Amino acid sequence: MGNIFKRDYYLKQLIEGRRNGLIKIVTGIRRCGKSFLLFRLFRDYLIGDGVDENHIVEVSLDDIRMDAMRNPHHLMKYIEDRIVDADVHYILLDEIQMVDRFTEVLNSLLHIRNVDVYVTGSNSRFLSSDIATEFRGRGDEIHLYPLSFAEVYSVVGGDKSECWRNYYTYGGLPQVWTLQSRQKKEEFLIGLQSSVYVRDITERNRIKNPSELQELLGVVASAIGSPCNPQKLANTFRSVKGVSIDRKTITRYLGHMENAFLIERSVRYDIKGKKYIGTLSKYYFQDIGLRNAILQFRQPEENHIMENVIYNELRNRGYRVDVGVVELRTSNKRKQLEVDFVANMGSRRLYIQSAFAMPDREKKEQESASLKRISDTFQRVIIVRDNIMPYHDENGFFIVGLFDFLLNPNIFGENCGE
Repeated sequence: MGNIFKRDYYLKQLIEGRRNGLIKIVTGIRRCGKSFLLFRLFRDYLIGDGVDENHIVEVSLDDIRMDAMRNPHHLMKYIEDRIVDADVHYILLDEIQMVDRFTEVLNSLLHIRNVDVYVTGSNSRFLSSDIATEFRGRGDEIHLYPLSFAEVYSVVGGDKSECWRNYYTYGGLPQVWTLQSRQKKEEFLIGLQSSVYVRDITERNRIKNPSELQELLGVVASAIGSPCNPQKLANTFRSVKGVSIDRKTITRYLGHMENAFLIERSVRYDIKGKKYIGTLSKYYFQDIGLRNAILQFRQPEENHIMENVIYNELRNRGYRVDVGVVELRTSNKRKQLEVDFVANMGSRRLYIQSAFAMPDREKKEQESASLKRISDTFQRVIIVRDNIMPYHDENGFFIVGLFDFLLNPNIFGENCGE
């Protein structure tokens, strides 16, 4: 493929953060394009803006040839030796978590007046524990997701449905889209999830039984879109796999997967009670191709994958996303109805249902039931797989086709708030 994925949304964030006195921290799952964003797209922008190449210092810390740079003193000396004058120098450090005592290195760089620092990392632990504490107010995080459907389609073009089939099968890791055959794509993703992600999690967290981790990944991958918790997953292991793994171990493994950016957890939120319910959550994969590879491409399940893709798109656009719950009381019992997504950004909120198909009124009533019981005036949306013209129904709900949602970030206009 001759064209490149430009990642303009993320490049713009780097440009806006230029010389703001903060360390720009690009996070994301391995192989999602962080190095390309920093060392190719941002570097090209700097040079195009007149920055001398001698004022750009690049270090790829996962390159074996840079092994010595993982020593903090060697890295600092390497950088200081390349600061040749009083002009601003741009320091680009890839996979900063591989440096011993990296928080001290970044603190030291903050003390040098004429440097502007950009780093990448593939493990959220270094953000949530070390940098959140050490760099509060001095770090600017930019989370890079795998390619969105819109980013892929802008380069691939052609028939949208065919592009969608490839996307929901192989996901958004950029390298996948350079491979031509189905076999090559599947081999790449299956090898990647075991040789890179599982091994990385196993080695980083000193897991003694990696087969347990791989089995849990398979269970979580099969359950996207289904409410679950560690106890429920432990029960699944016993009943389906015939294996006993305790709840605490599963909780720990899930945390490792989240820290590696493989999965994200969406918490249940009581819409009427305006409070979080900690009993069950949903887990979504940041890259759907890796989810499918974990299952050896045996469970395509387009309806569940569509829900995962919608979740990722909302997160990619900057929304915080919860799973909504509305309680329905009848004469003799209580029933909980689910709203797939409660998406929040500042004062804006959207209630969203992912409806693979609404072929008749009965199905439409089923998909609308929870939305009808929300009393506030935030916009309510139903996203359907069918390629339809967007419209508002008799309830005021906005019905929109999947492709319109994925390809138009402004599809909801200004009517997202009260």
